[in-house]
Amino acid sequence: MRKMPYREGTLFAIPLKSGGYGVGLVARATPTGKIILVYLFGPRRLELPTVDELDMMSPHDAIRCLRCGDLGLINGNWPIIGQLKRWEREKWPTPPFVHKESLSGRILIRKYSDSDPSKLEGQAIVDSAVDLEPDGLHGYEMVELILTEQLKPH
Repeated sequence: MRKMPYREGTLFAIPLKSGGYGVGLVARATPTGKIILVYLFGPRRLELPTVDELDMMSPHDAIRCLRCGDLGLINGNWPIIGQLKRWEREKWPTPPFVHKESLSGRILIRKYSDSDPSKLEGQAIVDSAVDLEPDGLHGYEMVELILTEQLKPH
């Protein structure tokens, strides 16, 4: 089993394609790594923030919450800032995600395991789910693109 450079509550920087950084927080990880649930934050920062600058963050401050691969953390592309001092797992839940089937048009709410973000625990058909994050598993470069787009100046 590989030694992971992160754990739940780890803060890290995400380099933006337009320059600067966004911030991520590992909220869940699979037992053997590879897939993580991350909360993503702005604003765009020109320099790496410190743990002390980020310690008051909460899930409500997040601009996105995604399931993604951990390769950016493993290969060092996403610099680790440190551990959130006020980390309390129960305050950073695994949210439900929405999936729209392309052929049938059905809308599904998907719930993943709170202990393993790779395990789908269940899904239910709903009429609409506009406020939920789309389901998906993103590579680290896609997360960089998503966050770059999210934090671009208006």
